[in-house]
Amino acid sequence: MCDLLCCKEDHIKETQGLNAVFDILVIGKFNVLEIVQKVLHKDKSLENLGMLRNGGLLFRMTLLTSGGAGMLYVRWRIMGTGPPAFTEVDNPASFADSMLVRAINYNYYYSLNAWLLLCPWWLCFDWSMGCIPLIKSVSDWRVIALAALWFCLIGLICQALCSEDGHKRRILTLGLGFLVIPFLPASNLFFRVGFVVAERVLYLPSVGYCVLLTFGFGALSKHTKKKKLIAAVVLGILFINTLRCVKRSGEWRSEEQLFRSALSVCPLNAKVHYNIGKNLADKGNQTAAIRYYREAVRLNPKYVHAMNNLGNILKERNELQEAEELLSLAVQIQPDFAAAWMNLGIVQNSLKRFEAAEQSYWTAIKHRRKYPDCYYNLGRLYADLNRHVDALNAWRNATVLKPEHSLAWNNMIILLDNTGNLAQAEAVGREALELIPNDHSLMFSLANVLGKSQKYKESEALFLKAIKANPNAASYHGNLAVLYHRWGHLDLAKKHYEISLQLDPMASGTKENYGLLRRKLELMQKKDV
Repeated sequence: MCDLLCCKEDHIKETQGLNAVFDILVIGKFNVLEIVQKVLHKDKSLENLGMLRNGGLLFRMTLLTSGGAGMLYVRWRIMGTGPPAFTEVDNPASFADSMLVRAINYNYYYSLNAWLLLCPWWLCFDWSMGCIPLIKSVSDWRVIALAALWFCLIGLICQALCSEDGHKRRILTLGLGFLVIPFLPASNLFFRVGFVVAERVLYLPSVGYCVLLTFGFGALSKHTKKKKLIAAVVLGILFINTLRCVKRSGEWRSEEQLFRSALSVCPLNAKVHYNIGKNLADKGNQTAAIRYYREAVRLNPKYVHAMNNLGNILKERNELQEAEELLSLAVQIQPDFAAAWMNLGIVQNSLKRFEAAEQSYWTAIKHRRKYPDCYYNLGRLYADLNRHVDALNAWRNATVLKPEHSLAWNNMIILLDNTGNLAQAEAVGREALELIPNDHSLMFSLANVLGKSQKYKESEALFLKAIKANPNAASYHGNLAVLYHRWGHLDLAKKHYEISLQLDPMASGTKENYGLLRRKLELMQKKDV
């Protein structure tokens, strides 16, 4: 939300500036050089001011400024007046101690942005976390890029101000205005920004780039006889950039393609490796995900989110010792990282270190008070320790914070059922189904409770509804068979025992009950004979 609002604020500033430049230079035909000369010579006539008033330009500028101020006020009312909090990995240069280092690196970032406009071949979804190493000395060869950028800019500015051709001055000034003004909010000049390079901030400056490029090719074609060659070059550039656009659009079609395309541009970016690892983990490829998460942590030893995700995978693979080490390090680096505290508690619970696990859970809740998943895991810990009242309270907190928390509801029903509190279990089950009416696991749990309370008809209806929602659950068929067995509907019990055993032939309880039923049916047949 913060990034979105910041981005919108930048776009407000950019569009206001562009509108002002266009109005002044194109509609008002404002002669910058003439005004500058009059100001320098203290010419009191400044005839253009009368023209500005007559043309309504001052009124339009006032209206534009008022509109922009109003939009910024709305933004501040929503977000507050405090600046967003950025870290060193987001924008390393802005955290450099030396002002010279900051200035050199900021200018190097400008040159990279200019290169992306000129040759958009190195495109990456994220340029932070070591993607661009800091320039720490003027002997670094990359300072050549700074010199080239300012050589070109100064040349264009001189032409825009000093050319005798008024049309040329106006076009160049317009192009430079469209190129520079929209980029100013991302320049680090007025405030720290949360990125090194962000391709999105080049959308509006690309208008000025296109104006300058078009004017340059036009001027070149007037001074050469090889017009066909220039036309071929222009068409070639358009064709190459069209192909690049198609290729890049294809990379944005899926997360995997987008993240992997960044590896060739920013192989030192820990976030790139993190995102590839997360994408692989979401697809179930844990082995490959571990490799990328480890690389992310190697590139950025303080990358707590990579440590947390890696710790989670190791926990699922029962590599608990290393998982605990990683998660402990993550909360040591960032003590308010609630998710890492919760995951550390889960690992400690698995290691039978119950006191440490409880402390970790409560620390997570301290840093994130509305944390239903943590209350759920805390309830599981209390259930393991036979602290049933505490477990029920924890799960109740989880459902208060997140009414659709199916696992917490289910555990409450099962615990109350197992401790013989059938009436309370039934009440909780009905409450849960009112909130989550289509959850088949809740139907199953409540059906078990109703069956034990001898409410066979209602229990049967819930079992059948759960089976309709999840027909391949062996336990659903097995427990329905038990219900029919108790109820005396032996043929139906036999049918569902057999379906359950087809789905899960190794279910020992179902095998035993099915054997009892068959013996009972055989005895009944003998009696009939």
